Amino acid sequence: MSEKHLTVGSQEPPRVEGLLRLYSMKFCPYALRARLVLKAKGIPHDIVNINLFKKPEWYLKIHPEGKVPALLDGSKVIVESLDISDYLDEKYPENPLYPAEPELKKADKELISKIDQPVKVFYQCCFSGTEKTPEEWLGEFVAVLQVFEDALIKRGTQFFNGDKPGMVDYMLWPWAEKAGVVALKLGTKLPVRDNQIPLLRKWRKAMHEQPVVAELYTPPETIWKLAEHRLKGTQPDYDVL
Repeated sequence: MSEKHLTVGSQEPPRVEGLLRLYSMKFCPYALRARLVLKAKGIPHDIVNINLFKKPEWYLKIHPEGKVPALLDGSKVIVESLDISDYLDEKYPENPLYPAEPELKKADKELISKIDQPVKVFYQCCFSGTEKTPEEWLGEFVAVLQVFEDALIKRGTQFFNGDKPGMVDYMLWPWAEKAGVVALKLGTKLPVRDNQIPLLRKWRKAMHEQPVVAELYTPPETIWKLAEHRLKGTQPDYDVL
């Protein structure tokens, strides 16, 4: 286990035979997906955090692109957050995160495939330099989030998976966690009306109260510090954010 983010010149921590290892970065939303799934399913694992600005030489032998997350299972390396999450759910069937019915599982996967749309709007708003009013940004967000609101309406449940979070919930959460960054970037909250995505806003609050989510939660102020470094083109110290 490496709490600190390992960098150039470091040594990889000794591996424990039979124990899954996740290579991560504490504030990476894609790595958070894998961490949430591991915790939610109660899968024993250790975590090695990677400095993405100054990647250890040894890590490039594990993942030549130097990205996170990467899951090491024995000699097998799985990359990409969705592939890792699906791999874990299939290999460890206890506490499944997808519905058992094939059609419902297919619907979940289709919904997950649409998460990229609000993610794009988030990055455009916070990092692209595109200037829009809070009202205009609200319109952009609501347009791409409505499909998730409609899914909650159709399912009639608190979470996308029913009475407890499932794969859709955990795959969407890392950006719901970061929603507060938008207000910090714009200097004001989005003027959301009561009738706009009300179920999704209730879902966000309910997710925040889940023990697994609460344990891994990072407040928006911390994420904004990291965002400011990105906007300035400077390198953050992940370990003191």
